[in-house]
Amino acid sequence: MADPSTVSVVIPAFNEALSISAVVMAMASVARWREIIVVDDGSVDATGARAQQAGACVVRHPYNKGNGAAVKTGIRRAAGEFVLIIDGDGQHRAADSLQLVSRLGEYDLVVGARSPSTQATHLRRFGNGALNRFAGYLTGRHIPDLTSGFRAARREYLLEFLHLLPNGFSTPTTTTLAFIKGGYNVAFEPTDASLRQGNSKIRLASDGTKFFMIILKIVTLFSPLRVFLPVALVSFVLGVGYAIWTIATQSHVTNSSVLLIVLAVMVLLVGLVSEQISTLRFEGRR
Repeated sequence: MADPSTVSVVIPAFNEALSISAVVMAMASVARWREIIVVDDGSVDATGARAQQAGACVVRHPYNKGNGAAVKTGIRRAAGEFVLIIDGDGQHRAADSLQLVSRLGEYDLVVGARSPSTQATHLRRFGNGALNRFAGYLTGRHIPDLTSGFRAARREYLLEFLHLLPNGFSTPTTTTLAFIKGGYNVAFEPTDASLRQGNSKIRLASDGTKFFMIILKIVTLFSPLRVFLPVALVSFVLGVGYAIWTIATQSHVTNSSVLLIVLAVMVLLVGLVSEQISTLRFEGRR
């Protein structure tokens, strides 16, 4: 178990003046942490001032860079051996942080896995569930909550993957998959989430494309062959099957059959190259 005095608490916050004071004071009341750092990500309200009044060490961004950028700033600024990341919107219970910290040491990354019933909307539950299943397929293990921002990890290992983390909203996704792919011990601790204070920063229309790009990044970065290979097999089977059918019925092979087979070969080759690049990326880490 990691002692709370070795843990730096990092709270990324953007326009969270309604909740940030309560979050900081709740965290301070449950343990004697090494430090509580609030990264004010260019807020235009009193987020930074209220966090400072509550006793947090405040690091300010001069403009809004994104949740991921705030998390990276907090990790760089942290002085503890371990880092606990918790959202500034009040949805996570401070007492649950002790459950996560209690498993550090045995595990290198502990994720606070929210139950589906505590997530905000049916659409978000469906989206998160689909992403969890897809990530489980890529990694070969059950992942109950890929996108939870409530997590604790050894700072040294977070720094190892810091260059992979985006400035936007896929930092939890990327860190989880990077730790699993890197062979580190990852645990999921069941937690409950309350309704957030204020409005969500995620917008379906504008962020939908971003999440689609996140999925593509996950595929190509962590387990490309697990997606490219099935696509190549389907294309090859369709091409060969169509060729057999046209030979039997028309006594010749059509261009469509040839194109499907060529497509299968090209997809397979791209998948193999992507797999090698992915392997080299992780084998070459510090």
